[in-house]
Amino acid sequence: MQRYTDQPTTLDVSDVLPEASLPKEKRTVLLLEDDQEFQGIMNEFLSSHGFKVVSVQNGVEGVHEVLASDFEVILCDMMMPSLPGDMFFRAVERMRPHLCNRFIFMTGHRGNPKVNDFIRNVNGTILSKPFHVDDLLEMIAFVQVRTAVN
Repeated sequence: MQRYTDQPTTLDVSDVLPEASLPKEKRTVLLLEDDQEFQGIMNEFLSSHGFKVVSVQNGVEGVHEVLASDFEVILCDMMMPSLPGDMFFRAVERMRPHLCNRFIFMTGHRGNPKVNDFIRNVNGTILSKPFHVDDLLEMIAFVQVRTAVN
């Protein structure tokens, strides 16, 4: 004899889906930004939107991070000490080329011909500072879709 109740039955997702299809860890973003105040704001904003953020202040530190792990998105300031954004990209291109389509370049120097030529030559995605946080999230979503398709 079966008993019916008004209570809905619950199902644990892990009973149905294999472990591999469950979300693993937070989406990881590498943030290269030499302005500590702006870096802090970006770190806090991205963390509040579910991202794990690894922050560095220049391209040399970024190279170490790229060699150590993989990133879903790389937010890269163009003008940094030690190793600027274009040179950092070229280093990543040689070491971990699969990461190149995950870059979003940030710059307050949009009118700079060198920056413009570089972005055009690598078919880069760029955010001009100052930018609205919605634009940042939209660019990240664009990179995520582009990466999923490739």
